[in-house]
This record gives sequence, structure tokens and C-alpha cells, in this order.
Amino acid sequence: MTDDTDLLPEGLEDRLPREAATTTRAMRSIQDVMHGHGYDRVLPPMIEFEKSLASRMAGIQSRRMFRFVDPSSLRMMALRSDFTPQIGRIAQGRLAGAARPLRLMYAGQVLTIKGDGLDPAREKLQCGAELIGADNVAAAIEILIVAIEALQAAGARSVSVDFTLPDLVDTLAAKAFPLEPGAIEAVRRELDTKDAGGLRDAGGEAYVPLIYATGDFDGAIEKLAAIDAGGALASRIAALREIAAAIAPTGARLTLDPSERHGFEYQSWFGFTLYAEGVRGLLGRGGTYRIAGANAGGEGEVATGFSLYPDALIDLIAQSEPLSDKVFLPLGHDREVAARLRSIGWRTAAALSEGDSAVSLGCSHTLDGGEVVALA
Repeated sequence: MTDDTDLLPEGLEDRLPREAATTTRAMRSIQDVMHGHGYDRVLPPMIEFEKSLASRMAGIQSRRMFRFVDPSSLRMMALRSDFTPQIGRIAQGRLAGAARPLRLMYAGQVLTIKGDGLDPAREKLQCGAELIGADNVAAAIEILIVAIEALQAAGARSVSVDFTLPDLVDTLAAKAFPLEPGAIEAVRRELDTKDAGGLRDAGGEAYVPLIYATGDFDGAIEKLAAIDAGGALASRIAALREIAAAIAPTGARLTLDPSERHGFEYQSWFGFTLYAEGVRGLLGRGGTYRIAGANAGGEGEVATGFSLYPDALIDLIAQSEPLSDKVFLPLGHDREVAARLRSIGWRTAAALSEGDSAVSLGCSHTLDGGEVVALA
């Protein structure tokens, strides 16, 4: 019989010292960037009432959450699968009277019942920022710049940004390219799969050119502008050009896929996905959205934000990041000297027996009298 007491459930893993140290450093770097741009951190609980988590924004699926009955209230509880609804609750609740735009940031773990696509991980690190009360071009530019700077600070190289227009089908279907209500979802689905034949079969002949308005931003935006939509896309195209020009100094590569919908279910007019060289899969996504709630008005309060998922980046850079220096403290060392070393940033590891040595404790230096000496 196999002893499974040391096994972890599928999609969960330990992070050992090197990976844990890289995770801590990356989180600190990301948060320092957000903090520097004026975002204040909030710390929502891991568990909330399911209704609160599932009803705050469109597209949040409670079936992806771990749920259970609270023995105290007898109400259904859930483990968060996304921080964004919690930030919306805080903004619409205890911070409802705070001045807008309200800048909030967060960092922590999220958990889902199943992994996403080819990624089996069910527990992920999520770091992000939300700009509550603004969803204009200026807000989009700020959020994108913060997101790119945060990834670069964490160690990402050659960041790329893929723009999308999440409400594109709804916008065009309203007037420029009318669709029967029952056909809208089918057209969205065929656009997602980039199936021109399926799109025609679904009654979306006019939407076929959108499939080809993708790729490098400069070329794709021209193809999008060439689509005769009676001016319905003019304001969005102008906004995309302005955003692209503003973030050009960051050095990020820009692409466009205007009809992309996967992962943007609760976004409104603007969305983006973040990637980086050597990192498998996406590193983050964001855009504009609305927060539902009692204090949000009939249509909800507008907001702009991003979420980063840096685990894959951490896996990439962990093995190449040098371990921090550590000073071996022999038996009988001067404790005041050791305390002074720690106060100026050194890590120390004290011998607990005659058998301990600098090498066995993984130290890079040793304390010799009152001096720190590097190991040969």
C-alpha cells in the first residue's frame, strides 16, 4: 500500500527556499511599483459569502470556486478565485465615500476548482491594481504603464501587450452590423475560434474582416480602421492609437486582436493581455469594467485595472537568481556584532554544535572575530 501522506492535491505545489525567495522578491518589486504610483494596498479575506463573490461582476463563475456551508451563518461560502470582485466590494462598501478616482492594490493567493486550459495549477499568485471611478483613455494609459513597469521590475524581459475590444460585437450589432439577439453569442464564439466559415453560417458575414484585423498593432489597427462600420469604431480606434502612443516609451511590443473575448467576460470597452519573452502563457490581463452593487448606481461604477499572475515568471527566473549572502556565526560569536550585521542587511546562520560549518549551513561568508570574511 502506497503512503500518500506527503502527496499534494493536483494543481497545488510547495515552493522551496529558492523559489519562495524569488516569489517574495517579485511580489515586493511589483508592489513597490504600484505603491510608487499612488496605489494603496488592501487585504481582503480568503473566504467570503458566495453571493458577494459571484454577483459583483459579470463573468465571475461560482462553479469555479471551492464552496462550502458556513457552520455559523448556514450560508454558502467560497474561496476567492479572483481578487477583483473583493476590491469592488471594498470600494462599494467601506470606501464608498472615498474620493474618486480611488487607487487600490492587492497581492495574494487565489484558488480554483480546476486549472485553466493547459495550465494545471489551481492555486496562483495574483497581484494587481484597480483604479475605481475612471475608465477613460487616461485611466487605461496609467494602468497599462503601471502593469508593464511592475512586470519589468519583477524581472520580465521583452514585455508584449495584446489589445482587445471586449464589447466589440455588442457595439457593432447595435447598429452597424445588426444581428438577431440569438445570433450574438454564436458570432462571438466563431470570432473567438477565428472560423470564417462558421462565422458566415452564424449570420456574421459582416464580421469576417475582424478575423484578419489582428497581429502587430500598426498593421492591425489600419485593417480595423478600414472596416466600414459607419463610424461605430471611430472612437475606439482613436483611443487605441492614443494608448499605444503613450506606452511606446516603455519598450513593450504591441499587438491587436480586437475580437478576443476569452478571459474578458466582465471587461467593457478596452482590454489587454500581457506576455513576456521566455514565459509560457499569459502573465496578466486587464482593462475597463463596471462594478455592480448597491452604491454603484443602475449601471455600476466604472473602473480600470489589471491582474498579474507571475508564477510562470518566477519559475523562469528562480534558478538564475543568485542566493543572497549569508554569514556563518561560529560558536561563541559576539552577539552584538551579529545583531549589527543583521541591522545593516546581512543574513546570519549561527552554529548550534561543533559539527556545524559555513559550508554545511550554505553560507557565503563567515564571522572571524569582528570581521566578515568571504569563503574562498
